[in-house]
Amino acid sequence: MSPEDFDQVLAELEKEVQRRKQLVQEASERKATIAKNYIPLQPQVYGLQEGFLVPEFLAAVQYCVSPGATLPGLLQHIMTLSDEKMIYRLPVFTQEFCGMLLQELEHFEQSDMPKGRPNTMNNQGVLLHELGLDEPLVTPLREHYLQPLTALLYPEYGGGRLDSHRAFVVKYSMDGDQELSCHYDNAEVTFNISLNKNFSEGSLYFGEFRQVLSTETQYLEVPHVLGQGVLHRGGQMHGAMPLESGERWNLIIWMRASSVRNKLCPMCGKPPQLVEDEGFGDGFTREEGEPGTVDVCTLT
Repeated sequence: MSPEDFDQVLAELEKEVQRRKQLVQEASERKATIAKNYIPLQPQVYGLQEGFLVPEFLAAVQYCVSPGATLPGLLQHIMTLSDEKMIYRLPVFTQEFCGMLLQELEHFEQSDMPKGRPNTMNNQGVLLHELGLDEPLVTPLREHYLQPLTALLYPEYGGGRLDSHRAFVVKYSMDGDQELSCHYDNAEVTFNISLNKNFSEGSLYFGEFRQVLSTETQYLEVPHVLGQGVLHRGGQMHGAMPLESGERWNLIIWMRASSVRNKLCPMCGKPPQLVEDEGFGDGFTREEGEPGTVDVCTLT
């Protein structure tokens, strides 16, 4: 590489860093505007209540925190979709809660409040951090209920040390996003929960771990079930088949372990190069327990 080419790469890298810092600022401004002006339709969803969770889910979590809990014991409480791929399904939310949350999301969607994209792949949906649903709803779900499960299911992927997340709701519709190409997530563990059922097709499909699908790949198709969630490793290749009718809403939680990703970026597989980030970051930390940095290569 010539000195001129190297300088060009550095210039492009700096431009991208500044772009992403601007995204953080814009997100902060949207969140402040929403907090000041938005009036919720279903204020009760702005706080996790145990009544929102189905008994089967609570029983699985209770088992995980009991003395002597083991992975084989946990697997008696949840459904294994693929033992080899480490993909699991379990009921989470009541239908009543799913209905209330969906009403709130649709109310927000129809409002004149500013809205950010869930991620670089999805054009429709809601960022729960901006809406104010992150800390009161998703954080206690991750800390008190999901982490006991993931500690047994994914110990080698930081399942017991998930100290941050990125949560958003994606929407698929006939006049918007209808499918999602194969990819892997910027997460150690992903939880995908179906919030409605008035649609047809659009199933998830899974390939191998960090291996691009080919014509020879045997993929696993997983239909959506209202109120139930699918747990998988963030690096598991997956996508969404085309929707054929209706609208599909899913709550996605990318759960992250700084102790894992501080050593190796989950997107490029190399040691992360961190820059300051005034926002929630991508789950990286310069020092244990000090968020606020983001890897220059990651795309959230």
